[in-house]
Amino acid sequence: MEIIYEIISNKILINGIIAWAVAQVLKTLIHAGVNRRFDWHRLFGDGGMPSGHSATVTSMAATAAYECGFGSPVFALSAMLATIVMKDAMGVRLETGKQAKIINEITNLLDPEEPFSQQHLKEFVGHTPLQVFFGAVLGIIVAIWCR
Repeated sequence: MEIIYEIISNKILINGIIAWAVAQVLKTLIHAGVNRRFDWHRLFGDGGMPSGHSATVTSMAATAAYECGFGSPVFALSAMLATIVMKDAMGVRLETGKQAKIINEITNLLDPEEPFSQQHLKEFVGHTPLQVFFGAVLGIIVAIWCR
């Protein structure tokens, strides 16, 4: 029972989860507004505005700074993790999404009878710098709001 209490009282973990959940809800609503249709898959999907990855890791890093101090090993680890995750989201994962879109288009041209066959690749996997930026801003807001 002690371990459950420790987990639910861990502000760094809880704020990360809250930031992710808020980002996913916002992402779903923004996607629905732009595309004029509601897609439940966006609640748990990758890619889109704002970046749930950025919101999560930035909230955890900001909370670690507040809880443990900027000189703490916990902040150092969380800040480096945040940097790597956000860079990866804008780099490799964004390029993977672009490649998936092109491959899907080629597949659709080659087999127009079955445009979304089993080979259809996920296109929403990465983030633009703007999506990462607003995810990071959201993460900082959640860390401040949930202190």
